[in-house]
Amino acid sequence: MPANYSANTALMPPIELTIPESCAGLRLDQALSRLLPRFSRSRLALWVRENQVTLDGRTALPRQKVRGGEKVNVVPAPGPHELAYRPEDIPLDIVFEDETLLVINKPPGLVVHPGSGNWQGTLLNAVLKHAPQVAHLPRAGIVHRLDKDTSGLLVIAKTLAAHTDLVRQLQARSVTREYLAVVHGRVARDGTVDAPIGRHPVSRTRMAVVARGKPAITHYRVVERFARATLLRCRLETGRTHQIRVHLNSIGHPLVGDPVYGQRKTPPTLNAVPFDRQALHAEKLVLVHPATRRHRTWQAALPHDIRELISALRATA
Repeated sequence: MPANYSANTALMPPIELTIPESCAGLRLDQALSRLLPRFSRSRLALWVRENQVTLDGRTALPRQKVRGGEKVNVVPAPGPHELAYRPEDIPLDIVFEDETLLVINKPPGLVVHPGSGNWQGTLLNAVLKHAPQVAHLPRAGIVHRLDKDTSGLLVIAKTLAAHTDLVRQLQARSVTREYLAVVHGRVARDGTVDAPIGRHPVSRTRMAVVARGKPAITHYRVVERFARATLLRCRLETGRTHQIRVHLNSIGHPLVGDPVYGQRKTPPTLNAVPFDRQALHAEKLVLVHPATRRHRTWQAALPHDIRELISALRATA
């Protein structure tokens, strides 16, 4: 069943209950956890601390002992993960839109999906505001993602039929996704990285080339060489997490500015060219329009910061 993005505890009515004798001697948070198992104890304790819970009409403490027979009133407050799926008035750079599709040029710094540490202010929140009808679709119609600090093109389905069709195109690897990337070092020739990607065996927040990972293929072509950097055009056959970043790092050419997979020490020639995000931009997107069945192509020019980086690299060369 598609996710209901409008569901949250803010819509729940206050809860009234009486502490049973069987809970006598327990702390209030323990008693509430036993009586309201659908909520975590930590969440219930937070509501107590935030005065969302009264005991016989008075505010209470989470560790306060109960004796049984007290009247408890709980006013549920939404957690961050529930507030995540709310429309927010965030500007969108719309490249194309019709009744079926929405193509966005995502700026760097914008998170695509809500998650730990980024429950609000995401692309999903912006899309829910711009096109409320996508609320009934899985992930609000967003069928693929870009990393927070990667800029460029994203396609979003506005109908369930379009969502199903786009997912099938991605699975069939018939969607063309091309990126421009500035990497460390002078890449000698065009090539392909065909190496499986999975969770890093030690650092679980990172991805890595691992034998038991999922198949991943990245094609790259040299666009321009600088003194100690190269501008590449990369084409994805698969869409693994951090795929381009991991693959280019695996061949000794990590992205300039990449905080996770980049070089620990910046080469002297790049010290004068500060860049605080991975230099990666999703420039081109080609797919079959789900309604018209015609091939459509969209392109997004390089953002200002990568253009400045390239200009500085040319000057240092």
